[in-house]
Amino acid sequence: MKQFKLKGKDIFDGERLLGPGKVLTTSADGVITEITDYHPGEEVQELDGILCPGFVNTHCHLELSHMKGVIPEKTGLPAFLTQVMQSRNGDDHLIRTAMAAAEQAMWESGIAAVGDISNSTVSLAQKQQQRLYYHTFVECMGFVDAGATARYNYSMEVLRAFQAANGPFHQSSIVPHAPYSVSKTLFGMLAETPDNTPFSIHNQECAAENELYTAKTGDFLQFYQQFGIDISSFSAPGTNSLEAYLPVFSRNKILLVHNTYSSAADIRFVQQQPVEAWWCLCPQANLYIENRLPDIQLFRQSGCNITLGTDSLASNHQLSVWDEIKTIRAHYPDIPLEEMLRWATANGARALGIQDRYGSFRPGTTPGIVLINHNSKRII
Repeated sequence: MKQFKLKGKDIFDGERLLGPGKVLTTSADGVITEITDYHPGEEVQELDGILCPGFVNTHCHLELSHMKGVIPEKTGLPAFLTQVMQSRNGDDHLIRTAMAAAEQAMWESGIAAVGDISNSTVSLAQKQQQRLYYHTFVECMGFVDAGATARYNYSMEVLRAFQAANGPFHQSSIVPHAPYSVSKTLFGMLAETPDNTPFSIHNQECAAENELYTAKTGDFLQFYQQFGIDISSFSAPGTNSLEAYLPVFSRNKILLVHNTYSSAADIRFVQQQPVEAWWCLCPQANLYIENRLPDIQLFRQSGCNITLGTDSLASNHQLSVWDEIKTIRAHYPDIPLEEMLRWATANGARALGIQDRYGSFRPGTTPGIVLINHNSKRII
């Protein structure tokens, strides 16, 4: 069988940078064979950059791709959500064309696998093309307890449609949207759904979320009023949102997404729970919406499992994991590149449960191969 031998300025194998004197061997169909020492005179293809496994984008909203440039930056989350709800519906052809273009851009930039949020089945046909691996997180929401059963049943119908596409290139689970959009009853129903992992949730993305849970005050009250949502039955538990909902998911793996306002106390609380928690950072979306980044050094120093996501084109200018890394490097230049590449590859694969195939250059895996210099591009 034909093989390719590739040598870059360095090789990142999913865990560490191996140095310049290594050769990556892969079969013609992309299966990693081995990494060996380079011997002068050996017939290899030399490339100008770092060779890296395909990136794992653990948080995306493919179905919002048609909203690129629609919402102004730095409005704050409640105002951003208002505009998403008012503008997300559109021409079916436009939506599908935008999703195809967004997936193509992800593919070209080196993304191999995606944790993708879906509220409907509009992205199903795109995912069935099996160009990228997708884990579809079917997002369920409804902040009024009385409507929990109807909301759950609707999302389960969406989930069943995606489950029909499950296989080597797709898996799916039903998940809560966010603490400010899911009632206590609905949280319980989602947590009890059998054979349903991993979970994902937008977590502490803005200050207003914690204000709602600690004192039933803040900008979300106006948000509910604008959409006619009666929250009279909601009683603030007097804690941050994370402390209020996380114990419900104690038996599950969960991706906590954004974490822009998560504190050291929140992290300690999570680490005291039996849940397997992964902290997904989407820095460019955080800057786009809230003009603020999470305290990334705090997550590192606390030993958190970190992954990276892009969020949607409604809240980002592009869907590129490498650009997310460049943004982090600009604000946190002391974080080693090797560590951030691990977040973007092996950690993301473990969070989605696909580490046997993606995220590393272990023999037998098919992670795709990315060449990184100033930018990133897929080469296999």
